[in-house]
Amino acid sequence: MTLSQPDLFTGGAAAPACLQAWEPGNWPVAADWHPLVSRFLDSEAGVQLGHHIGARLAAGATIYPPRPLRALELTALADVRVLILGQDPYHGPGQAEGLAFSVAPGVRLPPSLRNIHLELARDPALTSTSPPADGSLLRWARQGVLLLNTCLTVEDGQPASHASRGWEVLTDKVIRAVVERSRPAVFMLWGAHAQRAAAAAGLAAGDRRHLVLTANHPSPLSARRGPQPFLGCGHFSRASAFLLEQGLGEVPW
Repeated sequence: MTLSQPDLFTGGAAAPACLQAWEPGNWPVAADWHPLVSRFLDSEAGVQLGHHIGARLAAGATIYPPRPLRALELTALADVRVLILGQDPYHGPGQAEGLAFSVAPGVRLPPSLRNIHLELARDPALTSTSPPADGSLLRWARQGVLLLNTCLTVEDGQPASHASRGWEVLTDKVIRAVVERSRPAVFMLWGAHAQRAAAAAGLAAGDRRHLVLTANHPSPLSARRGPQPFLGCGHFSRASAFLLEQGLGEVPW
């Protein structure tokens, strides 16, 4: 499968709000993700996933986001400083922009993202942040924060509708590629799903190369609950401190 190069800074007509066709050759990824993504797309799991999504589109399903591989377009493997792991894209119209927890500018903040903003504002040790203008986390992705969902597509109004259809084979390999690099990274794992997925990809809680941060999911159902409440976790300032110690520079949250 031939993949296109990223076009991060080009303009043009407004992008479609949902997936139009199973055409991964038209979804840009950073050059150092090309071999891994191409192998997946040519594998049995990738081919079966393509058949399933193509069939659902032919049946009239509305699928988000329009570019499922956007996280791998915006954040090259060599540039990853932080990996934030989500589950699957938002399933409402106009919400998903291909980055975990992020919504397009002008879209009302989902509750989990609202709590992420609350934690950013609350963290007294955070020195390099300013109030977000909207819900898009594009600026993080361009600063080496890989905003990866374990499943990369979803049908309108049906959360987890594409779970266990094959995307996890790819995202397991993506996580594993970051884990196995010699360069350290911060892993922010919010909720049991993210923690299980990272462990399955070979990340050990006591890994001395990386900083592994765990907490409850930022959803209102769990953000304040013990034993690891998300609100008050201090993950953003802890990540910046670790990155500075490693000589990698802090993320301007």
